[in-house]
This record gives sequence, structure tokens and C-alpha cells, in this order.
Amino acid sequence: MATPKKMSLVQLTFIVAVNMMGSGIIMLPTNMAQVGAISLLSWGVTAVGSMAIAYGFAQAGLFNQRPGGMSAYAEDAYGKDGYFLVFFLYFLSLAIGNVAIAISAVGYLATFFPWLASAPIATCTGVIALLWLTTVANFGGPSVTGRIGAITVWGVILPVGLLSIIGWFWFSGATFSAAWNPQGLSLGQGIGSSISLTLWAFLGMESAAQNSDAVENPKRDVPLACLFGTLGAGVIYILSTTVIQGIVPNDVLAKSTGPFGTAYEHMFNPTVGRIIMVLAVLACLGSLLGWQFTIAQTGKAAAEERMFPKLFAKVNAMGAPLAGMLVLGVVQTVLALSTISPSLSKQFSKLVNLAVVTNVIPYIIALSALGVMMKMNNAPLSTYRRNMAVALIAMLYSTYALFASGFEAVMGGMLVASLTYIIWGFIAYRFVQKAGTTRPGVSAPAGQPVRA
Repeated sequence: MATPKKMSLVQLTFIVAVNMMGSGIIMLPTNMAQVGAISLLSWGVTAVGSMAIAYGFAQAGLFNQRPGGMSAYAEDAYGKDGYFLVFFLYFLSLAIGNVAIAISAVGYLATFFPWLASAPIATCTGVIALLWLTTVANFGGPSVTGRIGAITVWGVILPVGLLSIIGWFWFSGATFSAAWNPQGLSLGQGIGSSISLTLWAFLGMESAAQNSDAVENPKRDVPLACLFGTLGAGVIYILSTTVIQGIVPNDVLAKSTGPFGTAYEHMFNPTVGRIIMVLAVLACLGSLLGWQFTIAQTGKAAAEERMFPKLFAKVNAMGAPLAGMLVLGVVQTVLALSTISPSLSKQFSKLVNLAVVTNVIPYIIALSALGVMMKMNNAPLSTYRRNMAVALIAMLYSTYALFASGFEAVMGGMLVASLTYIIWGFIAYRFVQKAGTTRPGVSAPAGQPVRA
């Protein structure tokens, strides 16, 4: 039998960039315009930090190829409790992110159905309806979900990428200058103002190493694809959000519920703007459909590892974890109700900040285990030093992102972390071995139990 052809560096780089872009970018110009164009400086810091994070996970994926991703990395240094902490926080961040994606979709839908943005309760109703629509759509299993997502993601990538190239023909230096710093912020405040928003657009880079077994030369291509893919997405992000500030007046952009549609309307006409709005809605729905299935599958995998209720492991005849999806639908409904705000952009920003906090804590924990992985695999000293230097940059940036997310989001993240340990206390016994037994390769003091 012929050996299946594996991916090249270019193909893997393209996959990384497409996976990252998704729907994370389409509401950012509105939120950044509320600060001013000075918030664009956040992209530079985030691009460097994100590339460091992506490289760290690419290296971790080479030294630890067990299922579980970040959770498996954390287990090498912190045991099963580290595995559970990273899993549960990341699991919740996906749920929070799904609500934010639904809000993005409602923002663009408001162009066609203005009542959706007329009052907080109307917006929340629309968000909840989309969450349940995509939940129910996943009952048919994975066969269709992946195909839909692979097509609809272009509803964001094409308009945003095209704007990055042709938008400069409509760029006005005067419009950009007027939008630069309307609030009179200092340089530090301008950079920190949108760190969590810009990092939100890069979330998903941690999945880059998951394709290492399908690459011809993973030790060379996976780290390079992570860096090039993150850099490529970053260039499109920076160019598109910069050029849009010079096309649409800042006060108009700050109030827009569909910023890229508004930009194309200014460039061409309302009809083109509406077409972009439709594409963005489809992209959001496709992205949300895929993430709803992904989070349900994440819960299923944890249930099979005895770290989550058994009902999350139950699947229907189509292979969909139906019970888990229903529970998650309720959880996301509660999140939508608890974060309800007077405007779409405020609710979006609140959710993004919380999603970033619950995401970067697992980043820090998983990346801090890279040194252990390298020691266990007897990595060369030069490799150890290089990787630890990059991981340190990634962890320091992640810590700064936590700080920049604001008190409310950090407090929410800490409350979630406390809840995680409470839950762990009830299930930890499943993973503790009797006294006198040890894990393979681990020595324990006489008479002391060692965790499995």
C-alpha cells in the first residue's frame, strides 16, 4: 500500500493561518475605534507574544505527543491536577468564546434586522437563539460540521484579506489622524487598552502542533508553520484594522455593529456592504457550528478520562455527544444572560476579556512545563536554552495580557479557577494510587503515596 502523501510546510502554514483567523477579527475594529487608532500599537506587542506562544506549543508538541494538547503538557510538570485545571479553564474559555462569536453574528445581522440591536434583551435573545441553533445543528454528528466550517470561514478571510490590499486606495491620512488618540491616552495606556482584544484574534494558535503526525518533517516544519502562520495572520490583522481606521470616520466606526460591512459600504456602496455583512454572518455561524462541536468533543474526551460527568461521553447514533451539547447550551445561555450589556460592543468586550483570562492561564501552565518535557527527553542544551528563552517571553506576555484584561475579567478568572479546584477535590481520589506505588520512572519516599 502506498504511503499517504503528507503536508508540506506551505500547506501546514496555510492551515494554521486559516484556523486562527475564523471569526475572531470581525468585531475588533469597532472596539478598537472606541479607544482610538492608538490601540493599533497593541498589535505589535501581541504579534511578538503570540509568535512566542505558538513556537512554545510547537516545541511542546514535539516533546509530548500524547492526546490532550495543553492538558497533557501540564500533566508532565503538575500531574493530573494540572491536567484538569488546564482542561477545565480551556473548556470554559471555549464556551465563553462561543457566546462572543454569537454576538459578532448578531451585530452583523442587525443590519438586516435592526430590532436585534434595539435593546439589550433583544440582543441577548438573538445571541441565545444562535447558540441553540448551532447546538441543534450539531446533533447530526461530525460529518457535515467540518465541511460547513471549511467553506464558511472564507466569509471572513476573503473580505478581510481583500481589504488589507485594496483598502489603501480609499485610505485617508486625515481620517486616520483624527482617529489616532481621541481620548488623550498615554503610549502605555494606548498599548494596554486593546491587548486582550488583539490576543483574542490569535486564540487558536495552540492547536497548530496537532497536525505534526501529518507533516513530512515535523521537527522542522511544525515550529516554522506556527511562526509563519501566526505572522501571516498578524499581518492581515494589522493591515485590515489600520486601513479601516483611515476609511471610516472614527465616530462612525465606534458605533458600527458590522465594521467590515461599513468599510465596504464607504468604499463602494450599501449593496456591497450588505453582501459583506451576509458573508460575515455565514462565517460566524460556520465558526460557531464548529466550535460547538469541538467543545462537546472536548467534554466527551474528559468524561472518558473520568474527569467529567459520564453523560458527556454518551453519543447518539450519529456520533454526536447529545447530552453534553444540551448541557453546554444551557451553560452558554447563562453566560449570555450574565454578561448582558447596553451595547453589542460592550458585551463583546466583556466576554473577550474573560475568554482571554481563562485561555492564558492554561497557556502559562502548559508552557511552564516545557522545561520538564525537554529534560525528560534529554534535549540538547542549546535547544533547551533557546526554547526556554522563547517560552519565558510567551509567559511574560501572557501575564501582561492577564493584567491588561482588567480587574473584572481577572476576578472572574480567579473565581473560575477556585471552582475548578473545588470540583477537582471531589474527583481527585480516582487518580491517587495506594501508598507504596509509583508512576513509571517516579520514585517516592517510603510510605508516601504518589499521584497517578
